[in-house]
Amino acid sequence: MDLAYVCEWEKWPKSTHCPSVPLACAWSCRNLIAFTTDLRNDDQDLTRLIHILDTEHPWDVHSISSEHSEAITCLEWDQSGSRLLSADANGQIKCWSMADHLANSWESPMGSLVEGDPIVALSWLHNGVKLALHVEKSGASSFGEKFSRVKFSPSLTLFGGKPMEGWIAVTVSGLVTVSLLKPSGQVLTSTESLCRLRGRVALADIAFTGGGNIVVATADGSSASPVQFYKVCVSVVSEKCRIDTEILPSLFMRCTTDLNRKDKFPAITHLKFLARDMSEQVLLCASSQTSSIVECWSLRKEGLPVNNIFQQISPVVGDKQPMILKWRILSATNDLDRVSAVALPKLPISLTNTDLKVASDTQFYPGLGLALAFHDGSVHIVHRLSLQTMAIFFSSTAPRSMDEPARPRASPRLTTCGGCTWEPTPRRSARPVRGVAV
Repeated sequence: MDLAYVCEWEKWPKSTHCPSVPLACAWSCRNLIAFTTDLRNDDQDLTRLIHILDTEHPWDVHSISSEHSEAITCLEWDQSGSRLLSADANGQIKCWSMADHLANSWESPMGSLVEGDPIVALSWLHNGVKLALHVEKSGASSFGEKFSRVKFSPSLTLFGGKPMEGWIAVTVSGLVTVSLLKPSGQVLTSTESLCRLRGRVALADIAFTGGGNIVVATADGSSASPVQFYKVCVSVVSEKCRIDTEILPSLFMRCTTDLNRKDKFPAITHLKFLARDMSEQVLLCASSQTSSIVECWSLRKEGLPVNNIFQQISPVVGDKQPMILKWRILSATNDLDRVSAVALPKLPISLTNTDLKVASDTQFYPGLGLALAFHDGSVHIVHRLSLQTMAIFFSSTAPRSMDEPARPRASPRLTTCGGCTWEPTPRRSARPVRGVAV
């Protein structure tokens, strides 16, 4: 891993410019980064800004006045990288699209609103396109050999099988809202409760199943409370959007059942599915003020034991054992420093035994690693299933204690678990670069 560039943008006075809290950021397949900040004018009014940055030209940043009345909580690119969703703490969702296919010209012709209900999770509906990378063919010269099309159903289809476009969002009060974009330009919006007993949703994530269903994971922020899962089905009935929800098995983090750690990590700070189209595996992070623990869980089908009495009464039950869905923990880390951010790969990967063996032998881990960022400025790349550390990235801007002597400014380095260190190759810039891209 090499350092591509380090940039510094012009700093704004603290009295007029401040980052949004929480900071929203999204990276598209076109290598466009969208992130948010707030601009305060002389009258102390805040303007919510969305910045679009091309990673190939990071010194050119295009800023959009989003006209959101509250802090922007979510940003989400579509699979083509040409449209962007933004949602705020007032329940407003806006759909941004490129004007004339220009990355510095954006317009918002449509959107939806769940008034007064902050959005905590946001996603485009799945269009049925899924590609898998085969690790054992990573050396092939043709991209067609490296990738294969995976059978996957879109969330909703039009007449003729064409996927219907739209988005889904989850609010802090436990509502799920879906907006569908008809070919005529009309927007069909519907809102439904995830379950009958609504509760506070502090964290949420959205994933999709191969059968066209949607799975929503929610947590109220307390590690003592269960992490809830819901299946969401979207349909169009009589030209209206319809939402049906179903409760799925829930789980408690293992750290809360361990007597030695029961009260050590009081809050769930991160909740993410391992992949957008992998709803059966989820990553959870619980934290205290100074430390964190990360757990990886998998949803599996298991046989339900049946008493011998019932097997004798009903031979059918004995021949075919009933199956249930149950969450099982795959792996967990030891106590870590406090985790500030979690980033997962967007590239689907074929997880056959052959692929895993090749990845282990060649140290080639595309799609198999995830990144954990810590408050000290370091980034750990860990295996997404075993959670074993594969590499550690030390940032040159990491904070240093007051007692530690000053050291010469060095380039960031990547250190693998084997102890080998690679220094990034110096790269010449065509012009002075200002700003930071990670």
